[in-house]
Amino acid sequence: MRAVFMGTPEFAADILAGLLERLPSNWELVAVYTRPDAVRGRGKALVPSPVKRVAEAAGLPVLTPKTLKAEEAQAQLSALQPDVVLVAAYGMLLPQAVLDIPRLGCYNAHASLLPRWRGAAPVERAMLAGDESVGVCVMKMEAGLDTGDFAYAAGVPVEERSSAQLLSMLAPLAVDGFCHLLEALPQGGVPWQVQDETLVTYAHKLEKGELDLSPEASAVENVRKVRVSTDAHPAKCTVDGVRAAVTDAAVSDAAGVAAGRADYSGKKLLFGTADGVIEVRALKPEGKKEMAAQAFCAGRPQLREHGADWGME
Repeated sequence: MRAVFMGTPEFAADILAGLLERLPSNWELVAVYTRPDAVRGRGKALVPSPVKRVAEAAGLPVLTPKTLKAEEAQAQLSALQPDVVLVAAYGMLLPQAVLDIPRLGCYNAHASLLPRWRGAAPVERAMLAGDESVGVCVMKMEAGLDTGDFAYAAGVPVEERSSAQLLSMLAPLAVDGFCHLLEALPQGGVPWQVQDETLVTYAHKLEKGELDLSPEASAVENVRKVRVSTDAHPAKCTVDGVRAAVTDAAVSDAAGVAAGRADYSGKKLLFGTADGVIEVRALKPEGKKEMAAQAFCAGRPQLREHGADWGME
């Protein structure tokens, strides 16, 4: 039995690595699709996706079409004669002509507990909304956006974890789901569940600046933004005139810090918000490396002794 994998970011790379270790013995991974190399970060060099790095290290053929709508790309996939196509955060739409190619269908590991959070940023939206858990579902792919029946749903509690930590925990669960699927598909014994359309929510992609921190927001809202943040979508603010991305923070039980003020007390950097205080544990000043809050404050005597303003310019 022949399988093709499609994915791009670290989450998908973790899933691919897991499949390479656990693929059922009657299945063969014959090719990997990923987005083309792209300029990432500040350098101008093209950088391969995390999935491409894993696939090449395993000696697998890697294909990077710009679109799957082209007849040439569809013919190339058809020539691989896949029985299934497994997808995880590929970042490219699969047209109906592609969905029809594999004999047993196309299946997606979607990082949500469907039907909640269909769409591009399910883990991030769940965290920002205050959901207690996030999860992953293996679903049938069809023309609609994450509308297909699903199976093998599993979740983990959010607690105080970052989005990156949660995605790393969800990847092995996706591997479990894919492996169960591949074992059951030939016999037709997959326990599919129809999505309840009355419970659907949409996880729109994060917009630029959406995670900026604000003294006018609550302590909980600001901390959620920090935990969701990544290099691509930082939780930015200005403190004592310095632009920085906050990379680690928690709600504090400290009192007496006014909204919009930053204090250094008990070797802790505290930000006052609309309804309380957050402790900033680490931050990345613009143009510098990430550092602990104590290290940042060490070079700012005005902040340490008298406090300073924080917010957004």
